[in-house]
Amino acid sequence: MSRADIGIIGGTGFGRLAELQSAQALDLDTAYGQPSSPVLVGSMASVPVAFLARHGTPHRIAPHRVNYAANIAALKAVGVRRIIAINAVGGIAEWAGPGVLALPDQLIDYSHGRISSFSDVEGQAVEHIDFTDPFSQTLRLKLLEAARSAAIDLHDGGVLAVTQGPRLETRAEIVRLARDGCDLVGMTSMPEAALAREAGIDYAAIAVVANAAAGCGGSEVIGMHEIEQTLAQAMHRVLKLVNALLPSL
Repeated sequence: MSRADIGIIGGTGFGRLAELQSAQALDLDTAYGQPSSPVLVGSMASVPVAFLARHGTPHRIAPHRVNYAANIAALKAVGVRRIIAINAVGGIAEWAGPGVLALPDQLIDYSHGRISSFSDVEGQAVEHIDFTDPFSQTLRLKLLEAARSAAIDLHDGGVLAVTQGPRLETRAEIVRLARDGCDLVGMTSMPEAALAREAGIDYAAIAVVANAAAGCGGSEVIGMHEIEQTLAQAMHRVLKLVNALLPSL
């Protein structure tokens, strides 16, 4: 079976990785069920990479129905020790306008009812991980260095709120999140980040701001067409960033 040290989890707007060369599609089964999509193992920038589409191929799995445990287990099975996750998010902070790329350093989990630990499966040992800093500082520094070398604007830091989805948030919910200190809001970083930590995998997220969150940015209605356009444009920069990062890992 093909193996790779680096894993990329693609979210909304990043469901394919056409740049992956000589890719082998692996249909894996895990103790936690099947992952969202086959794991594609190939090379990118001459580096072995495993790619998994978080929402399936085509995009069909809602955030609260993603089998996060199976996804992380499948990546670990092919040798992944470091994960770069791509997440489409809404912007709450003034600096988090549509199209901004951010590298969050903290998160607050508002999701519920998801299998959030490998310990949730009968017979598995209970592990109390340290989650003080949910994102790998080593990977974050590598991403910041890659962004500088490729002349890509990447905001350093930010608190990411993780909501249940798939609906977007109400204006009052965003007010609450802002009051809690959140800068960004997404739907998929948890339990993904915690499961990666349990599995002993370094994990960092590139947050792509798709839209201003409800009540922010002066817009009354969040348009899906505008979101799709913003993501399509931003993902070119994400791909450039990943290409700059890989040789350093």
